Amino acid sequence: MSSSEDAKLGLNATWSMAVGGMVGGGIFSVLGVVVSLAGGLAWLSFAVAGLIALATAVSYVALADELGEGGGAFTFLRTFNHESLAASLSWVLIVGYVLTMSVYAFTFGHYLGEVLGLGPLAVRVAAVGIVAALVVVNLRGVGDSARLEIVAVWAKLAVLFMLAAIGLWRFDSANLGAGVPTGDLGGVIVGAASVFMAYEGFQLLTYDYDDIDHPERTLRRGVLSAVVVVIGVYVVVALGAASLVGAGTIVEQKEVALAAAGREALGTAGLVGVSVGAVFAAASAINATLFATARLVRRVADDGELPAAAASVNQAGIPDRAVIALGVTAGAVAVIGSLATLVEAASLTFLMTFAAVNVIAARRAPDHRLVSWTGAVGAGLAAIVLGVRLLMTRPLALALLVAMVLLATLGRRRLLARVARSD
Repeated sequence: MSSSEDAKLGLNATWSMAVGGMVGGGIFSVLGVVVSLAGGLAWLSFAVAGLIALATAVSYVALADELGEGGGAFTFLRTFNHESLAASLSWVLIVGYVLTMSVYAFTFGHYLGEVLGLGPLAVRVAAVGIVAALVVVNLRGVGDSARLEIVAVWAKLAVLFMLAAIGLWRFDSANLGAGVPTGDLGGVIVGAASVFMAYEGFQLLTYDYDDIDHPERTLRRGVLSAVVVVIGVYVVVALGAASLVGAGTIVEQKEVALAAAGREALGTAGLVGVSVGAVFAAASAINATLFATARLVRRVADDGELPAAAASVNQAGIPDRAVIALGVTAGAVAVIGSLATLVEAASLTFLMTFAAVNVIAARRAPDHRLVSWTGAVGAGLAAIVLGVRLLMTRPLALALLVAMVLLATLGRRRLLARVARSD
């Protein structure tokens, strides 16, 4: 690979980063949550959430193309005269991404523990260890991160398609809802909203716009095709896994649900194969999220919403202090955090963000207005559904999110006040 190729992300790497950002936090982490809510219709929850994500992906790409630069939701809001909202949202998004990386690390540790027979302490150590390793990888530069992503994505997709193929070959419709309440439309909607973080990873590529080769063409092809593929993967794996072991088993073993399905499919070989795939999935998702979030931090710092030190870059042009700070925080949260609470709080954060971006795209990108309004309505309704669910069943998660918004806003105001006094 030439030096110029090392410096830019081509179509394969862009697609791989998008898929890696989604699948690592998706089917391996949240299948049990969806099945517990939607029963035998869990596959439909993934499809509904995926369609909202696809509409939102169209909006993200359209806005990135119009601006001709990266930055994601923060840049879109700031450019189109929503500076106060953009600044507060940027702080919330950074925290949301940290929570998301902690979920991926949690998943990594549990699947590794399942295949190696590790105890609870070792599982936590493994979660911290993978974050630390990927901090080092990201500090080396774009080329190393992209190469890791390509290898990891194709490995985990091979494992998932194998599992889905065996499950569908042995298809047993009775197992889809066995051991759980009968699924209904309400469960499908709540399930889709609760695990929306399974799809948030595609938009990370808009932060990497300047690192993509011919982004006006590559970003659209890579991101939209990645979302379509991931929808298909989630649907067939949800069907195949439930067919193999039954919905009740998936819920009971939700932290390592696909490992149980792999064991049923191919015995010990299946357990090992799926667990290794999950380890790759979680690692690539951490990699993709860390890669993009560090660039968001640098952009926010360049705009004066974070201390200037956060924009520091090393000799490879990587925002090193941001990478290290994000990694340390994500590792710590992975050790002390509650998985279910973090998943649902993160999902609500991204739903609100996606609704805002879709509204902007509907106003600024008329060629895709209908798609963008569809995404805005879908994400907005899902956010309301999830907010009500959190209020009723997980008030601590909702309190965490509210506190996060308030602290972000307060922190921004204090920072700006200090900057004004220093001037």
